[in-house]
Amino acid sequence: MRLIMLGAPGAGKGTQAARLAEAYGIPHISTGDIFRANIKGGTELGRKAKSYMDAGQLVPDELVCDLVADRISQSDCEKGFILDGFPRTIPQAEALSAALDKMGLTLSAAVNVDVPDDNIIRRMGGRRACLKCGATYHIEHLKPAVEGICDKCGSELVLRDDDKPETVKTRLNVYHEQTQPLIDYYEKAGLLRTVDGTVSADAVFEAIRSILA
Repeated sequence: MRLIMLGAPGAGKGTQAARLAEAYGIPHISTGDIFRANIKGGTELGRKAKSYMDAGQLVPDELVCDLVADRISQSDCEKGFILDGFPRTIPQAEALSAALDKMGLTLSAAVNVDVPDDNIIRRMGGRRACLKCGATYHIEHLKPAVEGICDKCGSELVLRDDDKPETVKTRLNVYHEQTQPLIDYYEKAGLLRTVDGTVSADAVFEAIRSILA
């Protein structure tokens, strides 16, 4: 099972990717994890990526694709993998396809967790975080015992800048401009599988399992 997870920021694709990885016994791979592992391991690819990151520049598509290709060629990916957060653009998708072709592999599906923008803005705007211990809550779905106070350490909970409506709207605009075309790309390739991401996490998970069966 070789999957790509698609969906806007806050759609819950990361949560579903982790659950699917556990269910199918395959790695859940994000570009952030790949970068950290290569930089920590001091690999040649990691040193190249770090040079761009240290300079405050975006890591070029070609290098990102090389890092991903290296990761999915490892032995724990023999039964498959789930890519979360990659590809983000059409050139990255084309590079991934070329890399898989060289390995004699094909994608099983691109799973799109579909959530309208208004839902995402409301969902992320309800998040509250403890900056001291890292615990997270939600004013509707995961309330702390005492409003505004972390259950774990007693510190004040805050709305992070990343979750403020104006920031979320900006992130969504970037997503629609850069990543939305991937949905059309994978639909034309016959690989797109779309699920309703507005229902419960359990219902989304079951919907994905059913369309992949």
